[in-house]
Amino acid sequence: MHSDYDYLIIGGGMAADAAAKGIRELDADGTIGIVGEETTAPFPRPDLSKKLWIDPDYSEDDAALHTEDKTRATLHLGARAQNLDAEDRTVATDAGDTFGYGKLLIATGGHPRQLAGLAPSARVIYYRTLDHYHRLRAAAKGGPHVVVVGGGYIGSEITAALSQSGCTVTLVHPGAVVGEHFLPSELAEQYERAFTDAGVTIRAGVRVESGTTGPAGVELRLSDGSVAAADLAVVGLGIEPAGAIAGDGGIDRSADGGIVVDARLATSRPDVYAAGDVADYPDAILGRRRVEHVDNATEMGRTVGRIMAGSDEVYDHTPLFYSDVFDIGYEAVGTLDAELETVVDAQDDGYVVYYLDGDQVVGVLLWNVWDATDQARAVMRSGERPDSFAGLIT
Repeated sequence: MHSDYDYLIIGGGMAADAAAKGIRELDADGTIGIVGEETTAPFPRPDLSKKLWIDPDYSEDDAALHTEDKTRATLHLGARAQNLDAEDRTVATDAGDTFGYGKLLIATGGHPRQLAGLAPSARVIYYRTLDHYHRLRAAAKGGPHVVVVGGGYIGSEITAALSQSGCTVTLVHPGAVVGEHFLPSELAEQYERAFTDAGVTIRAGVRVESGTTGPAGVELRLSDGSVAAADLAVVGLGIEPAGAIAGDGGIDRSADGGIVVDARLATSRPDVYAAGDVADYPDAILGRRRVEHVDNATEMGRTVGRIMAGSDEVYDHTPLFYSDVFDIGYEAVGTLDAELETVVDAQDDGYVVYYLDGDQVVGVLLWNVWDATDQARAVMRSGERPDSFAGLIT
């Protein structure tokens, strides 16, 4: 099958949905095609580890983005785009279909980082998609023992979600304390205590070296020689950017495999753009970077959609990210790295943490402090070390 579109979007995630909606803000009639390797329509990924688990009144229907209804885009799902010919303006998929385009957006996101010696299976889920949520949600009804690998963003959230859903959970991570990679020590201790108070067993300071699965469950062999056995394993170790198709099309890529774009989200080839998790872009405050969070995906997607449809704007948004784990919630902007100098300002019900590289604030964490991300951006934008941090953000 061959189809031609005025706007072709490769990738079926939130950036793709936002881009289609951005196009429609300026172009009511141009044809839009979305080619996605997942079998489900674009869906808000944060809900897969947050609200769908913890809010009994919230459903998939409530979360649905309704991409087709709102944009009249045609979805081509369950097929991976694997060949881009930027000269002929065509994209081919592993299903044998080809698509022609007037303008092309690569919003392919990423694929879950996998462990050597532990292949995906019925009992091993590298957690990222709506299909993964369906599988895990069905399994959780029986209250199984789940071992979660990874103490980062996804690993911590799915650990909390499973624990709150009646599962017995063991969390395996390489650090000494959960959250120590991004939190100052006093907050990392509070963060880990939230897990242990909920009954989560923490296996700290170890990595998974290999694993086996069978009818009885999964066994993970750890770097200290021990074995973590459970009914199933859920792995959340971040993603690898899915930028290979850009390289195949002669488009510039970053060292980590992302796709290099300019301030208008254009790649090195004419009429080809990139957005979302895969895009390496020049942040207006922090310089060139690649961000894997929903605020960036939706804001960048909407902006690139308008640009493709004729807008003369640039992407000048410094994105926020957020997490909810048990009764702890936070929002943040910029770089959160516990190896940087940190300054902690205690608030009435939470904390503001500043991360400094030399004299510049490069990140701000708002721990149980809300509606202050614009203030955080203003502090970072100043480029100077404040004379005092007390009460700087409230």
